[in-house]
Amino acid sequence: MERDPRARLRLLPYIPMRALVPNAITMLALCAGATGVRFAIAGQFDKAVAAVVIAGVLDGLDGRVARALKGTSRFGAELDSLSDVTAFGIAPALILYLWALQHLGGLGWVIALAHAVCAALRLARFNAALDVEDLPHKRLGFLTGIPAPAAAGLALSPICLSLGTGLLGDEEPMLRAVVVGLMCGFTAIGMVSTLPTWGFKAIRLPREARLPLLAGVGLFAAALAQEPWLALTAISVVYLLAMPFAWMRFRRLRAAEVVTPPDASPPPA
Repeated sequence: MERDPRARLRLLPYIPMRALVPNAITMLALCAGATGVRFAIAGQFDKAVAAVVIAGVLDGLDGRVARALKGTSRFGAELDSLSDVTAFGIAPALILYLWALQHLGGLGWVIALAHAVCAALRLARFNAALDVEDLPHKRLGFLTGIPAPAAAGLALSPICLSLGTGLLGDEEPMLRAVVVGLMCGFTAIGMVSTLPTWGFKAIRLPREARLPLLAGVGLFAAALAQEPWLALTAISVVYLLAMPFAWMRFRRLRAAEVVTPPDASPPPA
């Protein structure tokens, strides 16, 4: 009896196109981050920062596209982490070293390496916890430590500030190096810390805040078009100011969870 050709086709090894699209976006993010290093070597630091920002946008899209197309895979998760190490660990470290940290000599290179190493450690910890669901941070919708894209944005914020205001210019290289060194040290420690930071699932907004939030997004888009470097600096400042509130919110939720465990049976009527 002859086998159905459609059944024979299903037995052939193949990869659906919907699984390749998110991986292609991840590769574009990796290439964007690596291209930022090329611009930094050429002294075009505005384009270098823009390349890392583009990598951050693509990094935010690949996971959502994968879930929308039902193309998530373990391969995609591992590729995403490798892309993040390149785009948000190695690339910002080299950009900041060429822009400022080289004026600190060997110490500047150590600080740059600390950012790259801590980004790799943070992503390794993230991969190790992918299959672990019963974690307080994950269960409550928070992230553990500063995520690598946010850490890259914070570390590069002095360049954005300089491009937008003229501060930390070429005439004050040591001040520039000290500011960048302190920011890199903060982001490196933040990435490997257990500090709870905001995740999308942890943010709860009242219904009446919808319209003001949408208006704020429109105003930010206008500011990004007119003054992109000041707008990016403002994002970094807002993120820094929001970090203590994430810690306080997490502590309140954990206290409520301890008082009323989620698997506790309701009291009898």
